[in-house]
Amino acid sequence: MRPVFADTLYWIAIVKPSDPWQEAAKSARAALGQVRIITTDEVLSEFLNALSGRGRRRHAAQMVRAILRNPNVTVVPQSRDSFLTGLELYEQRPDKEYSLIDCVSMNVMRAEEITDVLTNDHHFEQESFTVLMRRSDVPS
Repeated sequence: MRPVFADTLYWIAIVKPSDPWQEAAKSARAALGQVRIITTDEVLSEFLNALSGRGRRRHAAQMVRAILRNPNVTVVPQSRDSFLTGLELYEQRPDKEYSLIDCVSMNVMRAEEITDVLTNDHHFEQESFTVLMRRSDVPS
């Protein structure tokens, strides 16, 4: 199966009912067909942080546990090496606004030869990846 990377925005969009990116996330995922989703511990940490408000924590934790159990999802573990190589890319792009987690994700995508990412984050496009989530009401 072809690998596709899932960024934080994707996971938030499919879980949060009022998320403005939910339809784009579902449409992008449906259009892919059979794929292997790759994500990272860092992305899941960012997901949990985003949904840490009162009343959502339990649901967010259940979602992460479901992702970890899903046989069609590979979660790349966080390590000192992933942190340091992410930090290196972060330092190499002083003109960009990439987060450290974006840098770690981009490194994983390159290592795994992944070109497509379930997100709307234009930072990935700046590094020549293909962003799969688009909304018709938001200009490209």
